Amino acid sequence: MIEVNAIGNACPIPVIKTKKALSELGGAGTVTVLVDNETAVQNVTKMAQSAGGNVTSRKEEDKKYVITIEMEKSPVFEDEKEDKAARGGDTVVAVSSDKMGEGNDELGHVLIKSFIFAVSQLEKLPKTIIFYNGGAQLTCEGSPCLDDLKNLESEGVEILTCGTCLDYYNLKEKLAVGSVSNMYTIVEKLNGAGLIIKP
Repeated sequence: MIEVNAIGNACPIPVIKTKKALSELGGAGTVTVLVDNETAVQNVTKMAQSAGGNVTSRKEEDKKYVITIEMEKSPVFEDEKEDKAARGGDTVVAVSSDKMGEGNDELGHVLIKSFIFAVSQLEKLPKTIIFYNGGAQLTCEGSPCLDDLKNLESEGVEILTCGTCLDYYNLKEKLAVGSVSNMYTIVEKLNGAGLIIKP
């Protein structure tokens, strides 16, 4: 049995920790996951069920939930069920803002950081991540995403930031990961992508 303590961890960390534990289990067995909110219970449950697990959960006390995952065989995750190469090319992530979604900006900043972290945890990493407009700020000094982006770059992911955007925001001297690109290269990358992901 493996126990995962994800109490206090923001999305998507509970799911990622659980997925790693299921992989380590390597076959039949039990993984117990501790989380502190209903959303994490739902997200972990959905992932574990899709991987072939029998899942039960209970609330032990305020902000403490226990999820039990019983595996009869090795897990098969969604990103392993389909041949991504069959999509016709490489995946490109296009990031146009330093926040994700509309509404509350503070929440948007939290979400984009979580998004970049989640990308860094994928089994099959994208070939390229392109940053433009407000997204250019994420590749510069002071960005909360730098560690994850540097890890992605070290794994061979191409990190490109629009040079015009860096100039506009006076950030060209503060670029901290990847390289400066231009609109023609950005269009080429997007045109050649088998899949484009935009947060």
